Amino acid sequence: MSVAQRFGKEGYAVALISRSAARHADYLQALDAAGVDAAAFTADAADPAQLRVAVESARKHFGRIDVGYYGPAAPMSLTGDITTLTATDAEAALKGVLPAVDFASLLIPELTERGAGGLIFAGGLSSVIPMPPLAGLALFAAALRNYAITLNAALAAAGVYAGTITIGGLIERGDIHAAMQQNSAFGELGVGTLNPDDLAETVWRLYSERTEAEAVVTA
Repeated sequence: MSVAQRFGKEGYAVALISRSAARHADYLQALDAAGVDAAAFTADAADPAQLRVAVESARKHFGRIDVGYYGPAAPMSLTGDITTLTATDAEAALKGVLPAVDFASLLIPELTERGAGGLIFAGGLSSVIPMPPLAGLALFAAALRNYAITLNAALAAAGVYAGTITIGGLIERGDIHAAMQQNSAFGELGVGTLNPDDLAETVWRLYSERTEAEAVVTA
């Protein structure tokens, strides 16, 4: 929502895509109150057919898509000691990158044809700093980061940007943050928090300045 509001502030209309429509009414009301033209679509990004329908619906609604922001839910079930990681675990982790590739493939032809726009991905700090307890999650984060950075190198000549914000910390006002606040068992972890509005500002800077393919933000 912070990213939606930040781009909306710059005059962009916003298409929201999420697995459930349960929160869409509140999201749209908040964006409308901020003067942002917005619409919401329901799709599980892991289902290629659903994702295609949602993206095409957004394109039809607004006429075109200028920027794609992909902020995936991390597969937390893949955490654990990396020394016990199996090939099956690794395969499951790397499959988590497929929806990101699907999403990008639905936008790249349009962006390259116009020679403008971009794609931005959000990933985790285990992609750049060794975190053995995250096991498969680290593989997922590293693959997503590499995909985004390599995509930027491939698309730059066409005038299209690609990049990633690598996030190390608990995002305030999010579901995981709320769950940890309510569960005393997490009290000893000492995980630092990050303001989502600050993260959104970083995303906007990446896209608008286009001088780097990655920003690492850590608490």
